[in-house]
Amino acid sequence: MADYAVVELGGRQYRVSPGDLITVERIAANVGDEVPVERVLMVRQGERTIVGRPTVEGARATARVVEHGRGRKVLVFKYKPKVNYRRRRGHRQPFTRLEIRSIEGPAT
Repeated sequence: MADYAVVELGGRQYRVSPGDLITVERIAANVGDEVPVERVLMVRQGERTIVGRPTVEGARATARVVEHGRGRKVLVFKYKPKVNYRRRRGHRQPFTRLEIRSIEGPAT
């Protein structure tokens, strides 16, 4: 069992420990499903740090889907002076919240 790891999900990197809650881009999984995280970039086990090139061979993390949702609304407003051009548009980014269950380091 590792102390913490750096994992990549959806093109972003997260420093995670067992029990952490992280918010990532929406993934196609149901609430309660176990999701394997294969792209582990770094693992810290006690006094030992293992850095991957680019990933650590044999290391993996397991996460559980806690919820799906949508973020806060971001308003986009376009405006051109003197020509009566105004456009207002809103956007809410979908997300998935994950709970990190376990991190396994490489077997050495």
